Amino acid sequence: MRSLAKKNRQLIYLGLTATLGFSLNLAAQAPSAPAILNSAVFHHPVIDTRGMVVTQNSIATKVGAQILAKGGNAVDAAVATGFALAVALPRAGNIGGGGFMLIHLAETNETIAIDYREKAPAAAHRDVYLDDAGNVIPNDSRFTHRAAGVPGTVAGLHHALINYGTMGWDDVIAPAIALAEAGIIVSTDLAKNLARAKRRLARNPASAKKFYKGEEGNYEVGEVFRQPDLAATLARIATNGPQEFYAGRTAELIVAEMAANNGLISMDDLNNYQVVERAPVRGTYRGHEVVSMPPPSSGGVHIIQMLNMLEGFDLNAAGFGSALNIHRFAEVMKYAYADRSKHLGDPDFYHVPQDWLMDKQYAKILAANISDDTATPSKSILPGEPGAYESPDTTHYSIMDSMGNAVANTYTLNFSYGSGITVPGTGMLINNEMDDFSAKPGVPNAYGLLGADANAIEAHKRPLSSMTPTIVFKEGAPWLVTGSPGGSRIISIVLQQIINVVDFGMNSADAAARPRMHHQWEPDRLQLDPGFSPDSIHLLETMGHDVQLSTRAWGSVQNVMSQDGRFFGGADPRAADAAALGPDGLECLNNAVACSLP
Repeated sequence: MRSLAKKNRQLIYLGLTATLGFSLNLAAQAPSAPAILNSAVFHHPVIDTRGMVVTQNSIATKVGAQILAKGGNAVDAAVATGFALAVALPRAGNIGGGGFMLIHLAETNETIAIDYREKAPAAAHRDVYLDDAGNVIPNDSRFTHRAAGVPGTVAGLHHALINYGTMGWDDVIAPAIALAEAGIIVSTDLAKNLARAKRRLARNPASAKKFYKGEEGNYEVGEVFRQPDLAATLARIATNGPQEFYAGRTAELIVAEMAANNGLISMDDLNNYQVVERAPVRGTYRGHEVVSMPPPSSGGVHIIQMLNMLEGFDLNAAGFGSALNIHRFAEVMKYAYADRSKHLGDPDFYHVPQDWLMDKQYAKILAANISDDTATPSKSILPGEPGAYESPDTTHYSIMDSMGNAVANTYTLNFSYGSGITVPGTGMLINNEMDDFSAKPGVPNAYGLLGADANAIEAHKRPLSSMTPTIVFKEGAPWLVTGSPGGSRIISIVLQQIINVVDFGMNSADAAARPRMHHQWEPDRLQLDPGFSPDSIHLLETMGHDVQLSTRAWGSVQNVMSQDGRFFGGADPRAADAAALGPDGLECLNNAVACSLP
């Protein structure tokens, strides 16, 4: 039986490796649909009639599409995709990190927010990263064993599957095991990324062994990258369930590595980890319902807060990319990020005034302060006061199925490759999520974000996150599923996806591809993606904005839209290996024939 299972996994792998670098676009064969297909745009979505999977990695995308083709629902596909990304996108996909999943169930018409964010170990405390003089110890919360929070990914994916999926646990992990055992073909993106990260990763002996070839050097494009330790870990988890990760051999290996290197995670920490279901936050924007992740995500609350402020402006009249709209976006972001710095944290430890923050009346008060021709200095903006009462290498994927179910999932190790530390014998990178806490109030984290007591370090607390999986509903049904990596920029990226499709009528691919902007209050600078007009930039500077032109694109949006019985996938072209695929497209690929859609 064991040899048969292994053979089956190898067959699955052979079907998967053929997808590396694939690109499928059936837009030309489909009839036009308002606000989805338009011959005037340059970026067209991938179309399918039976569902859609959009991820940052084409191998993982195909895994998800295969699950849908076998009759699995969006949750089954999401769990399989999450494990596949742990193999195929090691800098962000993970079993040693954590995240947030938003699930909409068509049958019951309910939306569930699953919080599987990492937690602070019991040994953590407010001053754990301060020296005797009360100063933050450089990099202690970033590149050491002490930087790791208790991982939640395995527990979170299992919770989603057993409660809302339809397939077996071992069935959804099997593709990831096959990929880790047989190996993946190294893409240009993976080869370049590993080469860039070598100085940091090679400091850790287990990471050096996993990601590089010793004296032979780096992996080159086209070579096979195998991960036998990770395959063995995944196989144990598939056989024994999440208890293997939190109490079994994998747990023992994690705790031994922590004990040997002054880490904080204990066996009790792993044994006691729990997933939390939370009520999602909800708002409205121009007749659409916006449903997103609640705290300890800061994204959902502030997406709704900013949309509330922007609802009073005619954005469409000003036009995409206009200096006026960029200015308006920057101004509302300043107010939202200022409030984030004080009022957002783990709701199990701090009362987050989310109803007040998302109140349309509060938004009107803030919006009244915005001038259309002058930038407001950040130093003059303070967090509001209620009345009584993440690297850029996070990853996101969006999935919809033919039954009307939808999943938006964002998970992370925090930095690219997390702490850079691989737990020996597991093939697993460990996160450095403790840096998402406020090590000291008023001292910015690695993304320049400020925090206060609401996000101070406490044992068992979950750090504040910018991860923002979001579903936009139109006429009561899921219409747009979106999200992105990007650290502190995630919130502004997701905001712009909603505006792009609602205000500017863009399709899922065009919305993902357009240039983006970001402002996070402090530091007081307006960051612009490549692609904005020099004239707009000049006007913004005359308004008083300190404009910073990015030398590289940020984020990796993965969008799915649904309309008229079809699904439209938009994978961000900023991610070289990103791809969208559904069961119809999978059939086309497998048959190697030209296809047209009904």
